[in-house]
Amino acid sequence: MKKLSFFLLLLILVFSLVLAGCGPTESETQGPEQSEQSGEEAAAPAEDGAAEQSIIFALHNIPNTIDPGITSETYASPILYNAFEGLITYDAENNIIPGNAESWEISEDGLTYTFHLREGLKWSDGSALTANDYLYSWLRVITPETGSLYADQLLPYVVNAQEFYDGTVSAEEVGIQAPDEQTLIVTLKNPTPFFLGLLATYTFYPVQQATVEANGDQWTLSADTYICNGPFKVTEINFNESYVYEKNEHYWNAENVKLEHLTFVFIADQSTALSAFETGEIDGFWEVPSDDLPRLRAESDELVTVASFGTTYHLMNTAVAPFDNMLVRKAFNLAINRQSLIEDVLGTNDPPAYSIVSPGYMVNGVDVTEGRSSYGMSPTGDAEAAQAALAEAGYPNGEGFPVITYYYSTDEVYKKTTEALANMLETTLNIQIELKTADWAVFYEDVQAGEYQIAQMGWGGDYLHPMTFLPLFVTDGVNNYTGYSNPAYDDLVAQLQVCTDQSKEPELIRAAEDTLMADYPFLPLFHRSYSYMMSKDVEGYFRTPLNNLYFREAYVVE
Repeated sequence: MKKLSFFLLLLILVFSLVLAGCGPTESETQGPEQSEQSGEEAAAPAEDGAAEQSIIFALHNIPNTIDPGITSETYASPILYNAFEGLITYDAENNIIPGNAESWEISEDGLTYTFHLREGLKWSDGSALTANDYLYSWLRVITPETGSLYADQLLPYVVNAQEFYDGTVSAEEVGIQAPDEQTLIVTLKNPTPFFLGLLATYTFYPVQQATVEANGDQWTLSADTYICNGPFKVTEINFNESYVYEKNEHYWNAENVKLEHLTFVFIADQSTALSAFETGEIDGFWEVPSDDLPRLRAESDELVTVASFGTTYHLMNTAVAPFDNMLVRKAFNLAINRQSLIEDVLGTNDPPAYSIVSPGYMVNGVDVTEGRSSYGMSPTGDAEAAQAALAEAGYPNGEGFPVITYYYSTDEVYKKTTEALANMLETTLNIQIELKTADWAVFYEDVQAGEYQIAQMGWGGDYLHPMTFLPLFVTDGVNNYTGYSNPAYDDLVAQLQVCTDQSKEPELIRAAEDTLMADYPFLPLFHRSYSYMMSKDVEGYFRTPLNNLYFREAYVVE
């Protein structure tokens, strides 16, 4: 549909390397309007030859890795969700549907899941894909040497997964078995109502053992070794420029995949992406620049806005001074004018956040965040209360408070956000803040290592349940980068992990958040939606509240 050669030349001229984080990410330029997703009541695909079945879609950040067993980056997700498929997946209405598994049964006690794989499953190289591939891949995730950032999606749930990770049991003792090539049996420690939702995440995708073992961590760097099993296969990897896909003829549902070509190109600057879209060089891009949202809302029928199960927040390192003092953290939280940040700086209408769990999870028709406390925070901030907290911490009117370094990853939106927050804090608390920036790869490594005082971050849900957020602050959790620890909070999260009575979930979720926010261990800012552009000629795609973008049913019309 578009000419890629010219566009790659454009990329070389404009691209500056910026990396970022499936979990951890920050999408700050989205608005609240809800547009219909393409694919709902879509027109029939064009007759063969009527429209070239090719799409070019721009992403803004290059992931550190596209290994589904290792990464936790949102920026890897579009690449992974279109190259791979797990046992189950989502449809356009956010329902869990069969993927590689044709069917499954759950035992009456909720502990045993038996999955029946489709017959004739194949890898993109044409070799057979069996239940043993899933067994290998899941054990690989919980092998410490792998360095999986999402090992905690298995460790708390699968029998002996944690013990295997700790080296006290063998692989044969883990609750994952493949009795034959078509059957995978998973045994859980406790009933886990959201386990199927977990399985739809890329952590549970299969990887080909022979390829991984032959190439080590280099297997994702070449199209020749990037063996996958999804609707599309990678035919080119152009570093810092693009991933080029073709329809995977070995995909089990290939006959219903209409696209012949799909290309993800990288444009760091959203305004440049918008220009490329408006001149017809690309068919869509990941995130609309906030400054252009008002115009696009008024003028464009190709702007799409989708509610997100995600929260933007910034981290405070509770393990280092002065953020080891709860009253300092409280002062920072109360000083923030979230409404001004959202409306005046970012130009959106996203709801302000006062805790971690995003709205969207319903129990008996009621959102579990409804009626939640604001924990002393207000949309416009409370300067008097913030100053009082800082004085109680030992810094009246900011006297004696050390110079703080505020760290963010290189990006114009992140820069604008961090500058605005730093200015609010300096003005309200009479303190001094220095800004520091680095490309995502360096920034994220520093944050993981605790080498920061206060830092930009955020989290997009991996599955539709509050447990996708709450483990972020569990003591020694794999994604807990704040140094925060509270045994009472840990206990409440552990209770939720095994809660099978949905009617009790809201009470436990509320108690966990109340416990967490009494310590103010981070700076919640807003709950996200996301706005992006897609050509009206593209139909059948969908993007879920989990920020998963699927092209397996997409097609081009003229």
